[in-house]
Amino acid sequence: MSPTQEALLLGAAMIAIAVLAVFDVIPEAVAQYAPLALVPLVLRRRKTCAGRAC
Repeated sequence: MSPTQEALLLGAAMIAIAVLAVFDVIPEAVAQYAPLALVPLVLRRRKTCAGRAC
């Protein structure tokens, strides 16, 4: 998946969580911390070079 598609997917997930919170489908407290739950997905995708030339 390209970085653009990953960014769009992450943004869509955050917007969906916000919309669900507005319509009281999920509690506000859950929606408040939901973006923090998505951080591992972003960090997992990052390519690191760890001491070698890339």
